[in-house]
Amino acid sequence: MSGKMIEVRWHGRGGQGAKTAALLFAEAVLATGKYIQAFPEYGPERMGAPVQSFNRISEEPITIHSGITNPQYVVILDPSLMDSVDVTDGIGKTGKVIVNSTFGAEEIAKQLNVDKSQVFVVNASHIAVETIGKNIPNTPMLGALVKVIGGLDIDAVLEDTKGKLMAKFRHKPEVIEGNLSSIKRAYDEVKN
Repeated sequence: MSGKMIEVRWHGRGGQGAKTAALLFAEAVLATGKYIQAFPEYGPERMGAPVQSFNRISEEPITIHSGITNPQYVVILDPSLMDSVDVTDGIGKTGKVIVNSTFGAEEIAKQLNVDKSQVFVVNASHIAVETIGKNIPNTPMLGALVKVIGGLDIDAVLEDTKGKLMAKFRHKPEVIEGNLSSIKRAYDEVKN
């Protein structure tokens, strides 16, 4: 990760954890000494409705307090959103799209009308079902994002996330271990 600001847009559906993933990602990055912002876009969302969340990461204090219109990274938790939401809006020719999908990067690139070099895929739903026991792809997608951005220490991210999960799921060690395992697996399995 270079010294410039990185902006991320998360696309999901209500209940899939886009907001939670953006917050966990921000807290983990904060623990590495970087400056962060994490915020959702609120509207009349309900379970299953399209939602967006955002992150900014920087080596220097962040003084911008507006929405993100040109993200360098877009994370898509639910691939069905590609049919109804302009998920590539503002990414230009260099932005990267990380998609929870069973399809390959080439097929997704054609569907999104972007260059294959911009697309990364991981079957986060499958990973979530195997590690967490539920199709909640947010933590696997967090791991995929860390890998695609590069320059972030996955072990530091896992350690910080473990602390956050322990505070919330202290009496459910299987939830903690499942989520940590899902982050690491997606980090290892995401491909271009």
